[in-house]
Amino acid sequence: MRLCIVDTKSANFNSVVQALKRLGVEATITADLNELKQADKLIMPGVGSAIAVMRGLLGCTTEEVIAQNEQQLMPHSELIDFITNFHKPLLGICLGMQVQARASQEVPLEAHCQKITTLGLVSGVVHLLRAHDPQTWAELPLPHMGWNTVHHNDHPLFKGIEQDSYFYFVHSYALDVGPNTIASCNYGQDFSAAIARNNFMGVQFHPEKSGPVGAKLLQNFIDL
Repeated sequence: MRLCIVDTKSANFNSVVQALKRLGVEATITADLNELKQADKLIMPGVGSAIAVMRGLLGCTTEEVIAQNEQQLMPHSELIDFITNFHKPLLGICLGMQVQARASQEVPLEAHCQKITTLGLVSGVVHLLRAHDPQTWAELPLPHMGWNTVHHNDHPLFKGIEQDSYFYFVHSYALDVGPNTIASCNYGQDFSAAIARNNFMGVQFHPEKSGPVGAKLLQNFIDL
């Protein structure tokens, strides 16, 4: 099996690479289409911001991403076209999951647009977490960082993983629970902890930092 990690130019690839090595899988980090076309599976990590991931996928500057969105242009590049037409299993991690939504409201202060158009592989718009304690209505700190429970719907990605297992999160923006949600979490509000549509999957948490249950989820992805 050949597994490639999509080089989004905005991720800590080493932690994912090492997690896969512990499972006996050597992954290739690349944005080269010739290599990606030979992959049996893709993993698409991302950290930082939605615009940073889109900048990497588009191969342009932040200013160019903002300009495209202000002109309401759909994101287009050879790499994006390849990803959106990929027919084998693809797993997005953290922002690699969020950019699978239609758009993200995580925009720079200097932008004159309210959201960044993303890949549109699943429904919904990523927004800032409404992180309030449901009893006291006190604000919860952002980012949502640390361990939290995940409730799943028995999707194959969660095979053998107990309900309400703990996974490790680091994020301030989230995708609401919707038709593509396969697992949810609560931090002031319910949000999508994992999504899936056909061969496209994504997790908001970091399986590579989530101990044995994270390793089990990565193994489940490898076994698909």
